[in-house]
Amino acid sequence: MAERERRGMAALAQAGDDDFSVIRAIGGVRGVAESILPGLVFVVLFMVTSDLRLTIVASAGLAVVQVLVRLLQRQSAMGALGGLVAVVICLVWAWRSNDARNYYMLGFMTNAVYLVLLAVSLLVRTPGIGLLVEFIRTTPTSRFGAWLKGWRADQDLRRAYAAATGLWIGVFALRLAVQVPLYAADRVGWLGTARLAMGLPFWALAIWASYLLIATPLHRHRLAERG
Repeated sequence: MAERERRGMAALAQAGDDDFSVIRAIGGVRGVAESILPGLVFVVLFMVTSDLRLTIVASAGLAVVQVLVRLLQRQSAMGALGGLVAVVICLVWAWRSNDARNYYMLGFMTNAVYLVLLAVSLLVRTPGIGLLVEFIRTTPTSRFGAWLKGWRADQDLRRAYAAATGLWIGVFALRLAVQVPLYAADRVGWLGTARLAMGLPFWALAIWASYLLIATPLHRHRLAERG
């Protein structure tokens, strides 16, 4: 059951299993709605009213309601709670600077950090996606070096992880290449639209493409591990 509950990048640890589902990996219909709505409300309300304070209050209220609904229904609120924290940081940034564009600043920073980390991982021949997937799949409790060598020695698997890592580098780079100029040009409406279009849809496509890249070599690697 724990395997079936994995979300986001953690779901890639199931690549090669019959159980893998992109829809489940991105949180299902409800998870999609909870991810998109605060940002959608922010950009639409600001463009309609040009009232930053009202926009911030409405977006924050919606994010809080999403968490409360999950708690009242006695469902896991961790995903919604994590989203709430991110939304609050973005809203506080926009409010303190009195600039709606800064709602998107945290996204720029996280995309840039992930891009750099993944690029460095390729340079040191230890693909970041491989590190993430293998850590989730077979968390090393001792002999880290042996664990690292175990999957890196599988050339097909390492190449697949490198390709998936390159794919994610491309996603983060494309987001920055499109959105930063919109930020610099003070095109809040277009920036918000680009953020939504390049957010969860890109995330889902990248997870699906990563699955296609690593599923077969990871399945073979599992079989080899079992002898």
